[in-house]
Amino acid sequence: MDRSLQLNRASWDERAPLHAASKDYEVEQLFQHCGHLSETVRFDLPLLGDIDGLNAVHLQCHIGTDTLSLARLGAKVCGLDYSAASLAEARALARRCAVSIEYVEADVYAADQVLPVGTFDLVYTGIGALCWLPRIEPWARTVAALLKPGGRLFLRDGHPMLMAVNEDHQDRLQLEYPYFEHEEPTVWHNDQTYVETERRLAHTETHEWNHGLGEVITAMLANGLQLTALVEHQSLPWEALPGQMVRGNDGEWRLRDQPARLPLSYTLMAVKA
Repeated sequence: MDRSLQLNRASWDERAPLHAASKDYEVEQLFQHCGHLSETVRFDLPLLGDIDGLNAVHLQCHIGTDTLSLARLGAKVCGLDYSAASLAEARALARRCAVSIEYVEADVYAADQVLPVGTFDLVYTGIGALCWLPRIEPWARTVAALLKPGGRLFLRDGHPMLMAVNEDHQDRLQLEYPYFEHEEPTVWHNDQTYVETERRLAHTETHEWNHGLGEVITAMLANGLQLTALVEHQSLPWEALPGQMVRGNDGEWRLRDQPARLPLSYTLMAVKA
């Protein structure tokens, strides 16, 4: 197994129960209120539109809160992730909520080997997913393989400009990390995850890669996907730049000062020709 994949999978396996127990993922609210949607899907809804009756797959689904939300919007959803611990939490949540969701354990690059190709109306990828992929081209190829003709991709992710900023500088926006895709990953060492918890992680090393907007769009076009929308946002659902952000009532974080200086996330939609 590739060392980066092994390190990242171990980290997500360890994080999964911590995330499921955290109020940040709203697991209890999803269980107690049958109409509740995850914070991420609530933000996506205006651009996502009506998905009732669609055959959908959620790639890199983690603990399944967004997957469950897509099902509550009427889609027939399958979730895919490479973390067995994450899928265990996702399946447990679906059972508690009495919602039928198929979950498949696989690396996202192998999704077209374990799922029926050319059958999905919608491929959904939630925010914070692409940075764990070394290359964007095989991801775009996989998405295209899964979609039926006329099917669409919905992607929201952290903006690559944000990912190039060093968060350690709390008094300025300082570009220090690659904007473009690099063969070597950016290596992180951190014993904390991004939710409130007193637990410290044993698997502290993770590897990430950035993918410029042009690289993402070019990879999609090269694999037969037609871009239909690209919207850049001044917010995202985590405090990416500590000391420089404020949280709104919608749960999204924005720059406190001059928020128009930096795009923080983007939504991209495309259709298979």
